[in-house]
Amino acid sequence: MGVYDLVTLGETMALFTPERTGLLRHAHTFHLGVAGAESNVAIGIRRLGGRSAWIGRVGDDELGRLVLRTLAAEGVDLQGTYADAEAPTGLMIKEHRMPTVTRVTYYRAGSAGSRLRPEDVPADLVRAARAVHVTGITPALSGTARDAVYAAMETARAAGVTVSLDFNYRSALWNAAAAGKELRALTALADVVFATVAEARLVTDGAAPAHLAAEIAALGPRHTLIKLGERGVVAHCDGQPYEYAALPVSVVDPVGAGDAFAAAYLVEFGLGRPVDECLTTAVTAGAFAVTVPGDWEGMPSRAELDLLRADDDPVLR
Repeated sequence: MGVYDLVTLGETMALFTPERTGLLRHAHTFHLGVAGAESNVAIGIRRLGGRSAWIGRVGDDELGRLVLRTLAAEGVDLQGTYADAEAPTGLMIKEHRMPTVTRVTYYRAGSAGSRLRPEDVPADLVRAARAVHVTGITPALSGTARDAVYAAMETARAAGVTVSLDFNYRSALWNAAAAGKELRALTALADVVFATVAEARLVTDGAAPAHLAAEIAALGPRHTLIKLGERGVVAHCDGQPYEYAALPVSVVDPVGAGDAFAAAYLVEFGLGRPVDECLTTAVTAGAFAVTVPGDWEGMPSRAELDLLRADDDPVLR
């Protein structure tokens, strides 16, 4: 049994979000927070009662201290983190161009997070996990960050630890051809894979989501989940197909839904729950995430999972 339900690694950045909708240049006030796909999942695990650890580098600056303080406040273990005095913490800006369109811009070239390296990954921490979670973002940051991902995955596999991969393709970091080649190699080392339809088509030629899930599963993963947003999810798990609808909710901020979904699926998977139960918890957590502004702030606790299914009095007393 692992000491941690999940260990993950990657880059977490400071996040600036204008408090008004429209062009960024017209904004005068901003919300300052933090965000990163991998640390979002770590927080999601903690909210659901699991134990998680995040490995990464931040700058030795105020934004880096904000990242570490935020993750610590959420209960994420930070023994694998480093304050880099030679590079700044990365920055992202989330611009609500209009109520239904969000644009995200990254300022991460040469950041502390891009300087992650294999020596930064504590092997004992990886071996003490039920699952290690990586994404397709980190290998695109730098050669050393890519090597750190492979080091974590290979250490996990050697120790019998579940390896989870979320494709998380970022076109600002690399082109589709380069990403597809790398993601295919990463998939061969993974036990659980999360992807959107567009991301899945980077590594296989399948058409329908169910076909994509089966074809990615044929590359090695036991569980492959194709996220369909408001249409739910299709999956291919241990040779069996699954399909689950999303819960209908009013979307406030769609960013972070996939991370909430992955966190919930992985925490249930680690507890040995049946696939149906893993998917039920995952679609519920994903629905929660989009109802609140922010990349991780809306992730639910386990005690809250039934709230979206309550049709009675919306005021809880």
